Amino acid sequence: MTDPDYTEEVRAFFSNHNDHFSLFQALERMISSIGPATVEVHKTEISFGTKAKFAWLWYPPSGSKRPPNSIVLTFSVGRRLKNKRFTEIVEPYPGRFTHHVIIESEAELDKEVFTWMCEAYTFSLIRTRKVTAIS
Repeated sequence: MTDPDYTEEVRAFFSNHNDHFSLFQALERMISSIGPATVEVHKTEISFGTKAKFAWLWYPPSGSKRPPNSIVLTFSVGRRLKNKRFTEIVEPYPGRFTHHVIIESEAELDKEVFTWMCEAYTFSLIRTRKVTAIS
């Protein structure tokens, strides 16, 4: 997945937190081991996707109660997972649950996170958004 076209954008995203670049690289390697995915760098997040987006890295807002040297990993699956590591779980659409996990070190990108990324990756391949026609 590492593509010179977005590497500089990723480095710029982490310019104030160079230590987090290695977290991105570790997550990127993890996702690459699951299958091909796109990476998009935006002003406030980096997203991973297939047919649909399935994972995002972003910084907690300043002043939040989250650890100052942390980054948030958000991922989307088709069910509510239970784990004490989740800081928030939201169902933005019926049957689509986003889970937020605080990451402070590469060690936290463990087998458990790998399992979640596998499920999120698979969910992104099969997910469809139902469109309701309004008459």
